[in-house]
Amino acid sequence: MKVRISILFFILFGAFSAWGQNNKLVQFSGMVLDGTDEQLYPVPYTNILVKDKGRGTYSDLKGFFSIVVEKGDVIIFSAIGYKTVEYKIPNDLKDDRYSIVQLMTQDAINLPETVVFPWPSRDHFKLEFLAMDVTPELQERATKNLANDALRRMRNEVSVDGNEHADYYLRQQAREFYYIGQQPPMNIFNPVAWKKFFDAWKQGDFKKKD
Repeated sequence: MKVRISILFFILFGAFSAWGQNNKLVQFSGMVLDGTDEQLYPVPYTNILVKDKGRGTYSDLKGFFSIVVEKGDVIIFSAIGYKTVEYKIPNDLKDDRYSIVQLMTQDAINLPETVVFPWPSRDHFKLEFLAMDVTPELQERATKNLANDALRRMRNEVSVDGNEHADYYLRQQAREFYYIGQQPPMNIFNPVAWKKFFDAWKQGDFKKKD
């Protein structure tokens, strides 16, 4: 009988201990917003770390986050370009859910200016420039590479790379979004376009080529 009572006592003690530990857990969630001015907007991908416990999460694209913490934990909010903020979970919470709206303030970081020179000083540059030996062969090669026909041929034959394709696509998208919901202007009323047309006409660009 005493053994049964002892076993029952240990079972009840373990259940109360587990209940006490689980009672400390809180579902902590909320929004991280930019509170620098009156226009509040989300701060995406904010680092949310539980201090001294090595775990955390981050906010989504809309600034929302959710993490399980314990009562009394200190939460650290940090993001690039914003001041780091600490928030302590209250110890006297009666509910297992807690939500806040955390405001972040922008923090400008000015990096020191760094100037890189190929030579230690201007005097060294003068010495190196004057000592440079430009042979007639190099001069002839530079003249050929900078000729108008060579540059024109390179512009027509050399294909564009990925960065140029991306820049062109983004410019097209920006132009479409700029005139969205309205009729884009016609170049027939553009004096610059007319000047380019007359210049091309005088140069014979519209003549039929054999």
